Amino acid sequence: MADIGFDGKVAIITGAGGGLGRCHALELAKRGCRIVVNDLGGSVSGEGGSEGPAHDVVREIEALGGEAVADASSVATPEGGEAIVQAALDAFGTVDIVINNAGILRDKSFHNMTPDLLEPVLDVHLKGAFYVTQPAWKVMREKNYGRVINTASNAGILGNFGQANYGAAKMGLWGFTKVLAQEGAKHNIKANAIAPVAKTRMTEQLLGPLGDKLEPELVTPVVVWLAHEDCDVTGEAYSIAGGQVSRFFVGRTPGYYKHDLTAEDVRDHFAEIRAEDGYSVPGGINDELRLLLDVLKD
Repeated sequence: MADIGFDGKVAIITGAGGGLGRCHALELAKRGCRIVVNDLGGSVSGEGGSEGPAHDVVREIEALGGEAVADASSVATPEGGEAIVQAALDAFGTVDIVINNAGILRDKSFHNMTPDLLEPVLDVHLKGAFYVTQPAWKVMREKNYGRVINTASNAGILGNFGQANYGAAKMGLWGFTKVLAQEGAKHNIKANAIAPVAKTRMTEQLLGPLGDKLEPELVTPVVVWLAHEDCDVTGEAYSIAGGQVSRFFVGRTPGYYKHDLTAEDVRDHFAEIRAEDGYSVPGGINDELRLLLDVLKD
């Protein structure tokens, strides 16, 4: 089969001055994609800023014979999101792919978490994806084509001590992805999420020796495929770590039904309610409503 190529396509990648975003940018550029390398150039906790990281990656792409422009706008404001998309339009005339990768960490146990630890994390991860994707979405709708990839996390899907802010933002991105998938369906816009585990400056302290097996380059192949025009899945999430790729999904147990349900019924049948045998995987709210109707019609 032919190699996966992106000739003529334009991708915006946020947080692409290092780590995962840089890997995505370099690989897509090697395959012919034109890249907007967005990075505020701040610290892991989101403080400060520098145009240097984005420009460094642009130079790497140009050395490979690719095309790229740097952008140092913040994803955390509507104006920043508009500016990032405008950079793509000014340089390349369109946008086909948005990879929401920018992120910061401000970890603290929940009882010690303060607004200055919560709000910036939500602003960058969750609101940032919204602010960048929405202006790009308008372009994608008009051209009847687009690919959106949101960077979620197992810290949101599964939870992680000391990351209530980060976990909430990342799980919010999965809900955001599911809605985009439904709204984009009739416009040929696919939206998916990844939950990567990789050694970057954000995670090297957490991963320890395991990090040596979790190179960020091993996450990028999944991103490349999800960003391609031939990939027709949408509304899904993938765990990626060290070359292992799996799908995360929300399952629904068959549960228990009684038309005049009481709290005692719930207590007495709680094991049955929780039992995972025979689960289903609803693709959306309508799927769950159909499952409910099948039970309630009896």
